[in-house]
This record gives sequence, structure tokens and C-alpha cells, in this order.
Amino acid sequence: MTCGLKGGCYISKSTSNISKKFQDILDGKKVDTPLVGTVTTAGILDLMDISGACRPEADRNPEQMAKLAASLHTDAKLEVIRIPFDVTVIGEALGCQIDPGTKARTPAVLTHPFEKSPEEFEIPADLLERGRIAVVMDAISLLKNDSGLQVPLVAGIEGPADLASYLCGMKLFLKLTLKKPEIAKTIIEKCIDTCIICANAYLLSGADAVVIADALSSPKLIGPDAFRQIIKPALIRFNKSIRGHSILHICGEVDSIIPDILECGFSAISIEENVKDLKYVIDYAHRNNTAIIGNISTSDTLYAKTPEDVRKEAFQCLDTNIDVLAPGCGIAPEMPLRNLLAMVKARDEYIEKMARVITLKYVV
Repeated sequence: MTCGLKGGCYISKSTSNISKKFQDILDGKKVDTPLVGTVTTAGILDLMDISGACRPEADRNPEQMAKLAASLHTDAKLEVIRIPFDVTVIGEALGCQIDPGTKARTPAVLTHPFEKSPEEFEIPADLLERGRIAVVMDAISLLKNDSGLQVPLVAGIEGPADLASYLCGMKLFLKLTLKKPEIAKTIIEKCIDTCIICANAYLLSGADAVVIADALSSPKLIGPDAFRQIIKPALIRFNKSIRGHSILHICGEVDSIIPDILECGFSAISIEENVKDLKYVIDYAHRNNTAIIGNISTSDTLYAKTPEDVRKEAFQCLDTNIDVLAPGCGIAPEMPLRNLLAMVKARDEYIEKMARVITLKYVV
């Protein structure tokens, strides 16, 4: 007897190619077991110490970025890995001044170049040559050409709302969505054009998928109505314009906009632990051939609790037919490696447990 987890039962652990399985998941196909990985930022101190690739150099040097990313698989055993390790790359290329951070502190936006004149923002013709975009492209190529690293690679980009807030300032942009929505929409359309250019460059460099991280699109920040009217049309156009698979990550409780997100055309959605009803989200997504990635708590469980706590939360996620078991959001640098390893171990224990259940069922 064989059937996938989405079908309600489990078959023995697959030894098939992980990259092929990831593509099947993003294509909406059933697979025998969920993968374990991350599509959110995951540059942790333990892996820096093991690999010898440390930030901030690993944020600006392609060889170091590739080395730290490879450690997510070789040392943390993840089956899906992600670069870069922050969400300010495009903002920097568009003129934002960036605090480069330290080994334990991620880069951050310091200035908003169009805060006084947001309508003047235009996409530079040499975008792909600016800032660290080429660094990410080179790191992707290095990772995909590494014959010893046969795992899916996801390339992350800032989403249109986050990018607009970098350029204009969060307060101003949110005010525009309420007072002057047409200007806000014009800015978002230019931001999504920028996202399309970068996404296609990353896909051409070899990324298996791109993930848009758009924290400001959370219902508690921009609001469901503004998301539907301003952000959603841009995301739909994004997916019609890129040449590969796409994933969307929006922080927080996204239950109220799940139907809208699913109409945007993403291959998968990455969600936090803050969703009210994970099973509802997963069932709704699967009916629309969209995969769900997540959603072990990063700020609580992975950061501060024990491997046994990780195991318990992982089992809860797996019980709901999650497609890729992953951190619910970006991982803090201080998060212990043992908790990432516990996440992988929990998946293995879960599928072994389900295999025993199926065996007993058909023996009896």
C-alpha cells in the first residue's frame, strides 16, 4: 500500500532525488514524505563557527556566502537551503544606506532615499550591477555547480511593500496607502518591477525557486483591504512575469488574506506559527495546488526551547500535512544548531512512526 501524506497515510521514507521532490512539491504533486529546510533567513552563529564563513563578510563575498549556505545542509542537515541571509539586498541596490551588521547582528536599513519625494523613484538601468545583487547571483552559481551539494536552493528577495517602506519610510508609505492609494500603488508597481528583474536573474543563475519576504503585507500592518487593492495585483503580475517557481512569506496571522494570497499564483506559501488555524490554511492551499512551508516558532521554540520541544511542535505541524517542515520565520543568529538538527530528526521519527502505524493496520 502506498500513498502520500496529503492522501492521509504514509509510505516508507523516500531515497529519491531531493531536488526532484522539491520541484514536485512546488508543482502541487503529492510526495511520499515532507522535506525539512528553510526558505527564510538562517545565518546562525554555530554554523559560522563550524564553516569558518562569518558575517558580515558572508553577506558580501560570494564564496563566503556559498560556504555558509552549504553548511545549512552539510552540518544542519536541511534539505532546502536559502540565501542571502538578510532582506536588504535590493533596498541597498536602490540607494538605501545599510548598517552592515556584525557576526551576530543582521544588516538593517538606515536611510530612505525617497522619503521626501516617493513619486520620483525610478528603477536604475544598471540594477543588477548595484550593491550585493551580483554577489547573490555568484553565490547561487557556486552552490548549484557544487557537485557534492545536491539540494534545492531558494533565493530570497524583499517583497514590494517592504521595499516601498525601505525607499519611503514605513510611516510615510502606510500613510500613502490610506490617504493617497494611487501614489502607493504606483510605488508598489515600480517595486514589483524591481523584484521581477532580480527574481529572474536569480533563477537564471540557478536558483530552484525565489521567495518574496514581505513583512509589511501582514494584515496587522498594511491591512487586508490595502493588501487586496494595492499589493495583490502586483504579486499576480510578479508570478506572470518570472521564469520559475515562487514562494511568498508574510509574517504574522495571515488567515484573513489566505484566499487572496492563493489567487496570486505562488507555488508555495511560507507561514508563521501565528496563524490561527494551520489545518484550515493547509487544506485550503492544497485544494488550490499550493504547498505550505513552516511553521515551527522561531522566536520561541527554535530560539529558546529544547530539542524535545522542537520535536513536539514539529509533530504538530506534520500532523496537519505540512509540505516542507521549516522555521516559521527568519532565524535569530543565536539560535542553537541542536534545534535545527532536532527539526530534521523529528521529521525522521514522525515518518518512522507513521510507517509502523500503516504496517500494523494492514497486518491486523
